[in-house]
Amino acid sequence: MDDEPLTERHPVAGPHVFGYLRHRSGGPARHAALTGCLTEYCRRHELTLCGVFTDREPTVALRSPAFVGLLDTLELPDVYGVLVPALGHLGTRPVAAERKRRITATGTRLIVVRSTRPTTARTPSRLQQWGA
Repeated sequence: MDDEPLTERHPVAGPHVFGYLRHRSGGPARHAALTGCLTEYCRRHELTLCGVFTDREPTVALRSPAFVGLLDTLELPDVYGVLVPALGHLGTRPVAAERKRRITATGTRLIVVRSTRPTTARTPSRLQQWGA
């Protein structure tokens, strides 16, 4: 047996993901909160958040600068997927559907922090956790 340290003792980068936000209002504090949401999700799920692309325009164009930049980045090797706080960040339903199609066409995953799917295990609210 050799004396090399175990792999578990070395930091290992998780799968690489990029965030995408549509930030139209709320100022810098709201943007920081959304970015923090993505960062925390990555920490809990052992993902590496490599960057966040943000559209700030009120209109939703399919080929917005931030979304085109995101698609270009997804062509890099070893990119696992795109992380969004909620599906609404991809735009209106028709735009979101096309954007989802373009993301999956790159061979990467679309990860939604707040999914609309019901969960099987019910998580108690904060009030329930504190016995209120």
